[in-house]
Amino acid sequence: MKLLRVGTVGQERPAALDAHGRLVDLSGLVADIDGAFLGGDGIEVARAAVAGGGLPVLDPAVRVGAPVARPGKIVCVGLNYSDHAAETGAALPAEPILFMKAPNTVVGPNDRVLIPRGSVKTDWEVELAVVIGRTARYLPDEATARACVAGYTISNDLSEREFQLERGGQWDKGKSCETFNPLGPWLVTADDVADPQQLGLRLRVNGTLRQDGSTKNMIFGVAEIVRYVSQFMVLEPGDVINTGTPAGVALGMPEPKPYLRPGDVLELEIDGLGTQRQPVGSA
Repeated sequence: MKLLRVGTVGQERPAALDAHGRLVDLSGLVADIDGAFLGGDGIEVARAAVAGGGLPVLDPAVRVGAPVARPGKIVCVGLNYSDHAAETGAALPAEPILFMKAPNTVVGPNDRVLIPRGSVKTDWEVELAVVIGRTARYLPDEATARACVAGYTISNDLSEREFQLERGGQWDKGKSCETFNPLGPWLVTADDVADPQQLGLRLRVNGTLRQDGSTKNMIFGVAEIVRYVSQFMVLEPGDVINTGTPAGVALGMPEPKPYLRPGDVLELEIDGLGTQRQPVGSA
């Protein structure tokens, strides 16, 4: 099932795509697609209602917001693709490299991305995002971890490389600028993703293909990431994990590196999870 949130910024309503690809309104059944929805019976209620038909059909041209209401936390995994580690000159990590991203970075999949004031090294990163559906703490194995996944979506883990690497070595600082986590368009429930380790990821800048990878090349797979993270923090329904990016970021390119500038356009896609398109502006 494909769940999404539509409407003007701050006024999004829950919705879904039905079997005919129509956008249908879930707001008469559930308040929002958030931790309470995911941790309760929200997915089952929505699935039954969509299958039953009769839901109000919405204008397909309506703005699409992030498919999950503001998450409690965004956990990110760095250097999780072997080709990306190689292009940045980093050694392969022995354990997942974790950092956090501010929840208020989340915007819709087609919203404007803002280059921070003073930035000259704003970079792109297409990533598979995992959305948590039940509380996860000290998970014992990957099977238990998989059961905690509500679904998957696309994330653009934008990064300001100077802030991240040259201004005190604080990754969070280069990752938490406003608009730095476009999410969506859909939350595709876990039962509709046959194998999260067999998904192609692509990103274009101004029509030029920059990233073209596959989740099969993750160093640490989705289930292991969820299990691992749960050893260090409690994951709650609605939390998001960005699982890393393949090769092709500006940081890994020869000089002069093609970092983002106002007027650029980003286009992202992951197999079965939809597409994003973000114009780039200035903060």
